[in-house]
Amino acid sequence: MDDLATRTPGGETPEVIAADEVTWDVETDVLVAGGGGTGLVAALAASEASDLQVTVLEKSPECGGNTSLSTGMVPAAGTRLQQEAGIEEAPVDMARDILEKNHYEADEERVRYLCEEAVELIHWLVDDWDVTLHLVDDFKYPKHSEYRMHAPDGRNGANLVEELVARVEATPNVELLTNAPVTRLVAADGAVRGVVAGARRDEAIRAERVILATDGFAGNREMVTDYCEADVEQALYFGADGNTGDGVRWGAELGGELACMDAYQGHATVASGTGMLSTYAVVMNGGVLVNEAGKRFGDESAGYSEFAIDVLKQPGGIGYELFDERIFERLRGSFEDFDAAIDAGTYASADSVESLASTLGCDADATAAAVERYNEAARADEPDEVGRTDGVAVLEPPFYGAKVTGALFHTQGGLVVDEYARVLRTDGSAVGNLYAGGGTACGISGHGAGGYLSGNGLTTALGYGRLAGIHARESLR
Repeated sequence: MDDLATRTPGGETPEVIAADEVTWDVETDVLVAGGGGTGLVAALAASEASDLQVTVLEKSPECGGNTSLSTGMVPAAGTRLQQEAGIEEAPVDMARDILEKNHYEADEERVRYLCEEAVELIHWLVDDWDVTLHLVDDFKYPKHSEYRMHAPDGRNGANLVEELVARVEATPNVELLTNAPVTRLVAADGAVRGVVAGARRDEAIRAERVILATDGFAGNREMVTDYCEADVEQALYFGADGNTGDGVRWGAELGGELACMDAYQGHATVASGTGMLSTYAVVMNGGVLVNEAGKRFGDESAGYSEFAIDVLKQPGGIGYELFDERIFERLRGSFEDFDAAIDAGTYASADSVESLASTLGCDADATAAAVERYNEAARADEPDEVGRTDGVAVLEPPFYGAKVTGALFHTQGGLVVDEYARVLRTDGSAVGNLYAGGGTACGISGHGAGGYLSGNGLTTALGYGRLAGIHARESLR
């Protein structure tokens, strides 16, 4: 257990109450707390035993959580979709990329297991549940060595969530309720027996198995301050409203081990004017960032999470994203969030870098010089002044750009779980009847923001969700 995990999150109000303190109002077999990607996938997996009753409680008015705010791209290495595109790789290749990005700070065994699970996850979603996913083979996110992103229509997580919700609602033995927050766990003899839930009045629900799918704590400013680095404390929060650390606190009170609590996913290019996400495909197709003085301040291809801190450290926490019409036209119509950003008036355009820089508010001459040096390195196929070699392309007029800032999307630290997504105590024993996934569980990004590799969030969200649902289902047979 790392040092950060010695501080158990929580307050004066008990997060867990004893079973002899409640009178059960209703019963279910599998209770899923949270209706984001983790919870929806867990419900589908558990529902495959038709004699079990599965109940999903989402505290927000709509399902989705952070999954609906993402691109919905799920990485997997060794899928049929890759093979059909002539791509041959194995889960170990994806695991290597993840571990190299986090400098082997994540649990290696768990990373490799989740990478193997990712292949089964993609095939299960596509073949068993008719979920729409296609292989993205026109660009790679930073530090991915192969095309392995499997995306929904529009490369938009909201579309993935819409399909998952439709499948859940069409499954007879699953009940899905929104505006229904789980507020406490109910336990006896160290094992979970159910939950207390309800927005207007408490209802005690007895459950044989409980799956925590409440995401992380990025929306809880106190917990972010306690666990994450100082530079991200005041970052624009771009995650779902429900990410208040509920499941992390509940599991910790039952003795669940916490790990990598300082880990989080940031994003370097959220438009400061419109608040719209400027997809990092802009950068990975050749875009660059400068600061107010027109100076490049780092290798943008390090990744959108790691580079978010670099942006926040600039004057005013602002960077200026620059790209060209080739990139603009390549992305328009391919990413729904990019199209939405265009519609919101996020991007300015001009025939020269100097004119664009003047419009955006950064030093015109210095910015033009920085772009020219970048272009010279690209033409020579050499590292540029910040050492960048990945996703490089010559930028030509007309140019586009936006004023951007760093943002906090979601946390990556949480409860330690096993290969079945069961919550573990510090002695390695499992908390009875309790599972966790997604942001509630410890992720695979190591520490801080730099270890996050694109797709890590959905790897643990959907991966652990499916594993939890399978084990909960099979353990009740």
